[in-house]
Amino acid sequence: MRKLISSIGFLCAALLILASPGAHAQATRTWVSGVGDDVNPCSRTAPCKTFAGAISKTAAGGEIDVLDPGGYGAVTITKSITIDGGGTMASILASATNGINVNAGANDVIILRNLSINGAGTTLGLNGVNFLAGRKLVVENCTFENFSQSAISVAPIGAAQVVIADSSLKASAFGVTVSTANSSSAISVLVSNTKAIENANAGISATVPAGKPGMGVFLDRLTSEFNNTGVLASGSGAIVTLGNSVIQGNANGVVQTGGGSVSSFKNNAISNNGVDGTPLTGISLN
Repeated sequence: MRKLISSIGFLCAALLILASPGAHAQATRTWVSGVGDDVNPCSRTAPCKTFAGAISKTAAGGEIDVLDPGGYGAVTITKSITIDGGGTMASILASATNGINVNAGANDVIILRNLSINGAGTTLGLNGVNFLAGRKLVVENCTFENFSQSAISVAPIGAAQVVIADSSLKASAFGVTVSTANSSSAISVLVSNTKAIENANAGISATVPAGKPGMGVFLDRLTSEFNNTGVLASGSGAIVTLGNSVIQGNANGVVQTGGGSVSSFKNNAISNNGVDGTPLTGISLN
């Protein structure tokens, strides 16, 4: 009888350990659904309801996928992860806040794909994506609009790479802002096949404060239209390279100030702006 009681005791202890929250490994791939629930394990058949609910159950380097149309809420990212809206309408409504905060580790890679991020509400959202820290941020096929600061704000604390591709940045204070104000190292940014439209200030803004490290911003197949400024390079070390792009219909096309520079591959259309502006130097096509 004593052996039986002892065995039952060990069995109960094992079951308690298995049932504890820390006993289950995080999944490499998790899922969210508009009809999910964040108490679920975020599996394909028992999805979570929000990105914030899913991210805590997703392993570093893993992926959160979207099953169906829905609003999945603002989220803070602190590790390597991919969030993919797939072929559905995966949205974040971020009134009076940032849509996605990225405050990850120095070696982390964050990929945001197929998302619609909107700052509309009684009070506009702050930034669509607020990139504070991480090694690399990739934004692919995403749409942003209605933010009181920037659709995408890039101001990491250290060296970082950012790729923004096949995206739309609309009706915010700025489309993309890149700044080394908080950084001790250079930043490299590529914006490719992207539209910056109807932003109150600059479609693309690259700013280096005095005494801060420089940056390289490469704009390929950018369309920057109906902003106050199409492309802005401000401060010594703010180096922007422009190719295959259209800058038109802005109050100011290309603006270079405080030692900032915009170089051109000489294959851009910069016209029909209030003041077109002229890139400082040309780069030969080889």
